[in-house]
Amino acid sequence: MVLESRIEGEGRPLLIIHGFLGMSDNWKTLAGQYAENGFEVHAVDMRNHGKSFHSDVFDYDTMAGDILEYCKHNNIDKADVIGHSMGGKAAMFFAVMYPEIVNKLIIADIGPKYYAPHHQDILAGLNAVDFTKKPERSDVEEILKQYIPDFGTRQFLMKSLYWKEPGQLAFRFNLAVFNEKIENIGQALPEDAVYNGDVLFLRGDKSNYIRERDFDGIKHHFPKAVIRDIKNSGHWLHAENPKDFMDETLHFLKR
Repeated sequence: MVLESRIEGEGRPLLIIHGFLGMSDNWKTLAGQYAENGFEVHAVDMRNHGKSFHSDVFDYDTMAGDILEYCKHNNIDKADVIGHSMGGKAAMFFAVMYPEIVNKLIIADIGPKYYAPHHQDILAGLNAVDFTKKPERSDVEEILKQYIPDFGTRQFLMKSLYWKEPGQLAFRFNLAVFNEKIENIGQALPEDAVYNGDVLFLRGDKSNYIRERDFDGIKHHFPKAVIRDIKNSGHWLHAENPKDFMDETLHFLKR
């Protein structure tokens, strides 16, 4: 099975890989801007997310394989790759496993290290929604609000809510598998994994996902890594400061 995607523009192929519980639609505005700047943009839905297929298998080696199959299916021999959070980790695995396909790599607010599970409140909120009671969208948001006080995070999650059939809402992502495999989201890059190509790591200056103490680990796996901050942004740096994110990424891609 091949990943679903949104494709627009003409020019150098650019893959965009969303984060955990996200989907390609999260990148709609930025994808359009990359397309306007001479890229053929492929914003993918990863397995168990968005409109892509659901599977009980959910780990980074498999996700990297999905990206490889997507490239083969779309006749992409070489591509620039942008990945955010889980998508950034998937992009790292893809780059070290299939370096010949990656031109330039951009990793948004995630490092190659292991991350302990930290989505417990979000998963608790999502699991508290009982779709057998046929809730309205407003009902779902009220339930999520009890577990997830941050408005932006709730809105992000609500984007994956859809009408499965008339009167019946559902989440597009595969919550059952995420409950079982949440540990895999934090998986570290293998110790001996190295990618020698050009890499830009962007971190939100208000985020704690990449600390200065992590820089040596990044350089170990990515010797050519450049690490830059996006001002006035947290973990969702591309949404919180899209202008600076776009400026930094285009400068790196076009140099």
